[in-house]
Amino acid sequence: MARLSKQARREQLLDVAAKLVRGKGADALTLVTLAEVAGVSRPIVYDHFGTRSGLLLALYRELDERHRAALTDALRSAEPGTIAEVMSTAYFACAIDMPEFTSLSAALKGDPELEAMQHELLAGYVTLMADALAPHSPLPKNVLRLRCRGVLGAAEAIAIELTHDRTTAAEATAALAALIRD
Repeated sequence: MARLSKQARREQLLDVAAKLVRGKGADALTLVTLAEVAGVSRPIVYDHFGTRSGLLLALYRELDERHRAALTDALRSAEPGTIAEVMSTAYFACAIDMPEFTSLSAALKGDPELEAMQHELLAGYVTLMADALAPHSPLPKNVLRLRCRGVLGAAEAIAIELTHDRTTAAEATAALAALIRD
């Protein structure tokens, strides 16, 4: 059996970690559990992530990158009058495809260092949204960015409703699109 490169092993571990969080929640994700489920030794997992916080953050970063890439791709083909719907559809497609993202987000909120890193990553998503909306908005850039941050807070709350089957994807998408437009 061929040995994986360090990068390939990291990707494999993050994939297994995402499946663990999806199935059992972020509280179930530990370095020891990840090593056991991935079928690797503990030192391999510790070498890649160092701590549980490092693992949570690495997984959050991975999912954040996928989320931003999906939005970027969706915005490339968006017609000017459909930006809000495109953003909303892309957001909830990711929420459905990556339900572990919400659980990870909640897990990061208790630690000031992790919360700061999450805030930094969120700023990138806010910038992406604000840049897409700026040509269609009379608001000053700082006000638009603040509204985008608020919309993302609402989107996260709606995503929780969606992942707990208390709303449909269509209802969630319509609600978020309305918030973006307003």
